[in-house]
Amino acid sequence: MNTFLRDIRHETFQYYDALVAMMPKLMAAILVALITWLIARQIRRISDRGLKRQMEDPLLARFLANLLRNVIIIIGFSLALKTLGLGGITAGILAGAGITAFVIGFALRDIGENFLAGILMAFKRPFRVGDFVESGPIRGRVTSLNIRETQIKTQDGKDVFVPNANIIKNPLINFTVDGFLRYDVTVSLPDGLDTNMATGAIREAVDKVEGVLKKRKRTRVDITGLAPGRLDATVSFWIDNFKLKGDADQVKSGVIFAIKQAMTKLEKA
Repeated sequence: MNTFLRDIRHETFQYYDALVAMMPKLMAAILVALITWLIARQIRRISDRGLKRQMEDPLLARFLANLLRNVIIIIGFSLALKTLGLGGITAGILAGAGITAFVIGFALRDIGENFLAGILMAFKRPFRVGDFVESGPIRGRVTSLNIRETQIKTQDGKDVFVPNANIIKNPLINFTVDGFLRYDVTVSLPDGLDTNMATGAIREAVDKVEGVLKKRKRTRVDITGLAPGRLDATVSFWIDNFKLKGDADQVKSGVIFAIKQAMTKLEKA
């Protein structure tokens, strides 16, 4: 019995001596972990604020800020373990995490592809919320962008959720990247009309329509076709989507009506 108690006391003193010897490393590891956590918290706050100023999607900005914070925390945790002399455990954890991430990534490769495409579009976005775009058969106005998909509202009121990877892979047409959008209307001019007078009257009528630009982008009327008994003219006018109060299609409708009235007056004259 005395031998058993002596062995227990001996082992206890050994553990105590080992704990005392390791105490400086333990305190240093705790200090490293605490400093890393404070730095990660501060960087997360600063990056969240900065990304929200550069991006139009606060959800994606918040996600990227949290991702940066978590990466810093993982680095700090690894440094803390190395300070304790447990670098082998850190390597094992990272190796296991890498294998797990590879398996999950292979199983969910489509989701991961859309996720990475969303991140790329956040930093180099080919459009802004409110732009009128066309991607493949989808044509409409962008209403939102999140991590997986872009939401586009078509002209007939449908909400289409396009995977971000599809937008990255396919050509994208942005009709309003600078705010200016041109419309073309084809008009048939009878041979009996004076061409110069007709084109001038059409141009004057189009410029009176509200929403049509008159200074920065001027209206053009060009003869673009010749057919028996008539000349085909193309009327090109511009609108500014950023300053337009109504809908672009309403402006186009007003232009067509103004051209029709101008043609009627010329034919009666």
